[in-house]
Amino acid sequence: MRISMIAAMSKNRVIGRNNDLPWHLPDDFKFFKYKTKNHHVIMGRKNFESLPPKFSPLPDRINIILSKNPTFVAPKGTIVLQDLKEAIALATENGDDEPFIIGGGEIYKLGLEISDRIYLTEIDAIMIGDTFFPKIDENKWIESNRTHHPEDDKHHFPFDFVTYEKKTK
Repeated sequence: MRISMIAAMSKNRVIGRNNDLPWHLPDDFKFFKYKTKNHHVIMGRKNFESLPPKFSPLPDRINIILSKNPTFVAPKGTIVLQDLKEAIALATENGDDEPFIIGGGEIYKLGLEISDRIYLTEIDAIMIGDTFFPKIDENKWIESNRTHHPEDDKHHFPFDFVTYEKKTK
């Protein structure tokens, strides 16, 4: 089994502002949907609450929400757990060969320790935000693939789809 993280970030590591994305990149949404479909997606409560109602819970995926609040009630179609390792164990028990950690910032920090792969959309712009993707330690990770997407009528910023693999010891 591979544990993956998937995110989009600006040049200054911004991944969110006011519990929302500070950009609209339709092809990045398509990439996210393609990669995570039919997999477990693991996210923090605030990240779940930021999903637009028509996409909440994310369809065609098992939505796991991490919350340390024992009174948080699982919305219909979701599972609430308190621990990332518990979420990975559930995905493993369910036979998922690649569960995805999808944010937010604090969950990504935890995910860096246990993930094997990162799918990162690197947006060529500086953004104002309040949530950031953690720094990737080049001693632990190596870029394995990069595909450029230019700015166009539907995408106000150029960006790259980048895959990072955790180095083996």
